[in-house]
Amino acid sequence: MTHAILNRRSMLSAAGLALPGMALLSGTAQAQAQSQVEAQVEAGPFRFTSGDGQETDAERGFFEVPEDRRIPGSRRIRLGYVRFPSTSPNPGPPIVYLAGGPGGSGVRTAMGPRFPIFMALRAVADVIAFDQRGTGLSSHIPDRPTSTPFPALTRAGMTAWYREEMQKAWVDWTRAGVAMTGYNTEQNADDIEDLRRHLGAEKISLWGISYGTHLALSVLRRHPGSIDRVALASLEGQDQTVKRPAHIDMFLDRVDRLMGTDPAVRAAIPNMPALMRRVHERLEADPATVTMPGENGPVDVRMGGFGVQLMASALVANPPQLSMLPRIYLALDAGKTDVLASLFPPPHRYFSITGMPEAMDLASGISPERLALIEKEAKTSVLGDAFNMPMPHLLGAIPGVDLGAAFRAPMRIETPALLVAGSLDGRTPLEEQVEVIAQFRNKAQVRVENAGHNVFEAHPEVQTLLTRFFQGQAASDVDLTLPPPRFALE
Repeated sequence: MTHAILNRRSMLSAAGLALPGMALLSGTAQAQAQSQVEAQVEAGPFRFTSGDGQETDAERGFFEVPEDRRIPGSRRIRLGYVRFPSTSPNPGPPIVYLAGGPGGSGVRTAMGPRFPIFMALRAVADVIAFDQRGTGLSSHIPDRPTSTPFPALTRAGMTAWYREEMQKAWVDWTRAGVAMTGYNTEQNADDIEDLRRHLGAEKISLWGISYGTHLALSVLRRHPGSIDRVALASLEGQDQTVKRPAHIDMFLDRVDRLMGTDPAVRAAIPNMPALMRRVHERLEADPATVTMPGENGPVDVRMGGFGVQLMASALVANPPQLSMLPRIYLALDAGKTDVLASLFPPPHRYFSITGMPEAMDLASGISPERLALIEKEAKTSVLGDAFNMPMPHLLGAIPGVDLGAAFRAPMRIETPALLVAGSLDGRTPLEEQVEVIAQFRNKAQVRVENAGHNVFEAHPEVQTLLTRFFQGQAASDVDLTLPPPRFALE
């Protein structure tokens, strides 16, 4: 996730600027990634440099597609990728990486902690770091200036800001000639088919995570004959753009039980969900003013319970950040709201609309039945509907973009699949993933105990299992284990 926006997905990246290990890249590595993705735009061979300075030969490529295939004469946009050539004398179908988000860049991901996996998979086939439409090398939506003043981080303030900004942005982009209706997962899936043809491959394999799995499901529905195998982690189903608050509560209950194995933590916090609820309720009723570093100096932001829920929604994704929850909430419960200043990135980095992530989410939408269930559960859940920001808050802001019930319907999938999950994934909890897993008929599952959302790089054995799977070796269910997180009290 690479766009700095305060919402359920991309706040993970924004918070990564302040929380070590949260984002795939940080600091100097992020600057290097920005340079490689945006400055070097010519096709052809080049030396690819990872975030930690490793280099390898690669090739940058481009192909064109209509921005919206449903509009006759739609402008054509150029989509880009980086190809890592196979080291095999007899390579298999190209392996295409599908980044999460929506809004993540495959090229930037290849510069981060998954770089060794990209390199290892070259023993099987060419590995393609693909930048989906609207991201990285494939970005054709103009940047917009940051809107100020910044809203209060309350539910009412954030919802009103997001809806107004999205509507204004949609008008601006449309006037600039951007076919915003083309930024949906079906068009994204058809881009993958066009990529296959561009590569001259009879079939391709897919390797994806989070939103990348949501996209892969659409590819499997629309172009099943083009896909050889899929390796997917942190699954997000067709009707799971908005996660069920009850499932997040189940995850937090598991975390609370894990905290209970540490006597010191249990003595300080008898019940973690109860502590979180108390903090959220008090701050939503009486928001605090938090001074944060801004683009042009310190900025005061009104912080309600909703803002803290947004922060927690990012922290629960992976164990290194999850382990910080006790310390943060104990401080907030003691009235020390200044602790939040070091946890949030500068406001101008997350109060922004970039187009692709929001449009993709709006188009994927939510079924009426699931929406009713989520609205009911959000009233009593620990993180409410902040976890899913900006959905369903944006529903109806841009009429006519929802892809409909057929897009969200489950299906029967025969394609060989390796499905990877972490037990401490708080972004796509196991309770959500089980609904997706049921659709696969030819699957092997890898569960990594105590791994989080970024499970591919969490355990070294996962890389080996991925390589064997793409080589065509028979796969079976595997359980792997990592040490549990150590929860910090101070």
